[in-house]
Amino acid sequence: MAGTKIDLITGILGSGKTTFLRRYAQYLLAKGQRIAILENDFGAVNVDMVMLQDLKSDRCALEMITGGGDPDCHKRRFKTQLISLGMQHFDRVIMEPSGIFDMDEFFDTLYEPPLDRWFEIGSVLTVADAEMPETLSVQMEYLLASEAACCGLLLLSKLSHVPDETPEQAGARVLAHVNRAMTAISCDRQLRTEEMLVKDWDALTDSDFQRCEQAGCRSASYVKHFSTEDIRSSVHYFMHIALPQEKLPQIIAEIIRDPGCGHIFRIKGSLPDGQGGWLKVNATREKTELSPVGSGQAVLIVIGDDISREAIDRHLLAENTDPEYVSI
Repeated sequence: MAGTKIDLITGILGSGKTTFLRRYAQYLLAKGQRIAILENDFGAVNVDMVMLQDLKSDRCALEMITGGGDPDCHKRRFKTQLISLGMQHFDRVIMEPSGIFDMDEFFDTLYEPPLDRWFEIGSVLTVADAEMPETLSVQMEYLLASEAACCGLLLLSKLSHVPDETPEQAGARVLAHVNRAMTAISCDRQLRTEEMLVKDWDALTDSDFQRCEQAGCRSASYVKHFSTEDIRSSVHYFMHIALPQEKLPQIIAEIIRDPGCGHIFRIKGSLPDGQGGWLKVNATREKTELSPVGSGQAVLIVIGDDISREAIDRHLLAENTDPEYVSI
């Protein structure tokens, strides 16, 4: 019997992995495949899993691994979960790790018995955000490079968010960034234009998804600058937020500028506008953008290094009027 193919979808925090995973899973299900989605996260809570619940069915299993922050425990649970999935003989397993992930763990674990009899590597797909700042923190640059080093295809997300560039210009800019990051870790590979999928995701066709399905992976070596336990980059979720609309830009800017909150490079999400509608939030150190959207969920996602959730709580709770506020 042919082994179950396992795809890995990588990308730094906030790049859009879950959004792509949904579309890819829907394509595989439409083909009649029986799949499992494995969310592999070091944190105790994975909000992305909530976003995938509607895919769950007798042909789509949803599984999650957490390791409580202990890398050894996490690796054991990772292998145990794969053994369980391997015994169920899915057509394909799609794995989305956290934005902080050691690629060697993935490959090494699959080569261990009995997993080596049940699984074969399908595609390694790396998602890169078209809005990604030109300079990230040292750790984020390392994660970007190490996760792209072995990919079979680099996917450009959020093209519609950079209307001042053509897709070709955005692709060239992001490709140059990724290759600079790979050079910085002495990677023996440079990605080429033909190894990218540069297309608005709303326009992806079955042929595009077939390309992803058949992308495979590449062998590449690089110098490890950090271990997983050394990475200070993280993502935190702040939910049930109701803030005065006129104060939103100021509150968000204060959080980003406050060194006590950590080194934040993006805040994104959606918030109620106070008039029955919703505002999309996308903020970096350079600018804060608020734009109307048809629907939303009251959540802010904060991405950065050495983030202090407690410090951000203080900023938000000073103006928040939703009694169910919670942060993770």
